Amino acid sequence: MLVPFPIAFLTGAFVTDIIYARSENLLWQYFSIWLITAGLIAGALAAVAGFIDYFGDRRVRKARPATPHMLLNVLAMVLSLINAFVHSRDGWTAVMPQGLILSGVVSVILVVSAWLGGSLTYRHGVGVAR
Repeated sequence: MLVPFPIAFLTGAFVTDIIYARSENLLWQYFSIWLITAGLIAGALAAVAGFIDYFGDRRVRKARPATPHMLLNVLAMVLSLINAFVHSRDGWTAVMPQGLILSGVVSVILVVSAWLGGSLTYRHGVGVAR
């Protein structure tokens, strides 16, 4: 139940970065850093649960998509932390171009990771009562 929040926050930051790039209204830059920060906090909570699942159950680790799913999520969190520092700059340089690129890359990583996570649940039965 924790997973949708960091996905929503971090992809939302990509959307607000795009809006900022088009409008140059600083409010959108502020929205972006708030969303990235919320995504990092929610992602840390989801990571705790994910690590417990991954390291606590051998069946989870045996599922083929489990390790790439975990590594992509860790990569997304590391890039988001870097992105938070990029977004802490002032004005245009807080988003353009590095912040926008990082937000876009994180969004793509999260889409792939979500697909792998869905595969874990629906194909491999991870997290499903048997």
